[in-house]
Amino acid sequence: MPRPSLHRLALAATLGGALLAASAAQAADALKIGFLTTLSGPGAVIGNEVRDGFNLGIKNSGDKLGGLPVQMDIIDDQQKPESGLQAVDRFIKRDKVDLVTGVVFSNVLLPLLPGILASDTIYLSPNTGPSDYAGAKCNRNFFAVAWHNEDIPQAVGKYATDRKFTRVALIAPNYPGGRESLAGFKRQYKGEIVEELYTKMGQLDYAPELATMRAAKPDAVFFFLPGGMGVNFIKQFGASGLSKQVALLAPGFSGDEDTIGAIGEPIVGLYNASQWASDLPNAANQKFVADFRKAYGRAPTLYASQAYDTAMLIDSAVRAVGGKVEDKDALRKALRKADFASVRGPFKFNTNQFPIHNLYMRVVEKDTQGKLANKLVGTTMTDHADPFVGECAMK
Repeated sequence: MPRPSLHRLALAATLGGALLAASAAQAADALKIGFLTTLSGPGAVIGNEVRDGFNLGIKNSGDKLGGLPVQMDIIDDQQKPESGLQAVDRFIKRDKVDLVTGVVFSNVLLPLLPGILASDTIYLSPNTGPSDYAGAKCNRNFFAVAWHNEDIPQAVGKYATDRKFTRVALIAPNYPGGRESLAGFKRQYKGEIVEELYTKMGQLDYAPELATMRAAKPDAVFFFLPGGMGVNFIKQFGASGLSKQVALLAPGFSGDEDTIGAIGEPIVGLYNASQWASDLPNAANQKFVADFRKAYGRAPTLYASQAYDTAMLIDSAVRAVGGKVEDKDALRKALRKADFASVRGPFKFNTNQFPIHNLYMRVVEKDTQGKLANKLVGTTMTDHADPFVGECAMK
């Protein structure tokens, strides 16, 4: 049996996520997408959400995107840049894809982007939005559909200030996404940072860091620890007894439905920020949540919502150019217009092709049936734009 990283799938998504092989005769009339994401290891839970959300977007667009059949290779990057580089080389040189998307982690994406962009291939990011490409390295072929890496942490920093937490400890893995997340929190937080801790990527034992936090006596702890890292941290934070004395704040990634299910009761009361919430009342979101539950038998996460938005954005742009995706200038212009109904509510691209959108605060609590879920608290930041757009030369 081939390893997941080498498993190529020609895809036309169905409601159940079934994959139908596209014939060679159809290839010239299809939209070719290189889909690279993390489907093995600790980050696989995120990659699965991204894949499933994107597939649902294809299904809800009539099993096509912009009226074109979809021919898509799905490759597992194994959360390793070297695996991603091999896949991207194949996408561009052999498959001659129209678009690339799917990457979850900044440390995987950053080594890949120069080659993708230099080949004049469009990349749409369904998850990470690194600062470099919001500012001086902004590029006509890079679209951050989800958020800038600082966006959601900035919302938490503002919330911590509004709540008058005067002493806060921070913790994140030592990679670009982690460092930028803590920078985002600090950009909006007006109190004292008593500790700023960086861990190894994939670390699962936090006893030393929790001891350091206990000694620092913060009012609150803000953490950015994606995937299984966050699950373990929350469990250990509760077991340490710190949860009785210290407020725990997080980006939505660590307070989402997958994390809630993995942790249970210890996550109750966790305030987390996101550009999306499952109970946002707009029609596009209500349809997305209902369709995702029906298709996959579980509640969607913000990762799935971002990937769904990415698919719907592509659908709108390909439709706008009449399926003539070989006209890259026209396709980029249509993507930049963002003429689709985002599940997050208001959405448009700034001049650097990063989002201008609202950021919300959510809290994990029990619903009327005793089930743990996120509840929308309110809008923390309205029409938020990243702070690096002024460094971008695109207009």
